[in-house]
Amino acid sequence: QVQFVESGGALVQRGGSLQLSCVASFTLRDVVIDWHRQAPRKQRELIARINGAETYTYYDDSVKGRFIISRDNPKNTVYLHIYNLQPEDTATYYCNSSPLRNWGQGTQVTVSS
Repeated sequence: QVQFVESGGALVQRGGSLQLSCVASFTLRDVVIDWHRQAPRKQRELIARINGAETYTYYDDSVKGRFIISRDNPKNTVYLHIYNLQPEDTATYYCNSSPLRNWGQGTQVTVSS
């Protein structure tokens, strides 16, 4: 069964940084990968996307300039580098492919003020 595993979430102070990692039970090479997040009492939202060759990235306006998506295909890993964290970034972060497959458990990011 296809499965994503996210890691790297933590409790951090405002202005801090984190690196989230996403691995999968199948090869991620040539697969478009998205990062999503779901804040408490809000819908899950797509915040970043990267294509298989790293020639295309997309960022939601809410994270543009602070989040960077990257991938290491030999390590079968996609990363989300997060800088200058703000309390509104508090959420569970998920990765998935486009089109969507099964969701993983996500990784919790909590930003204290």
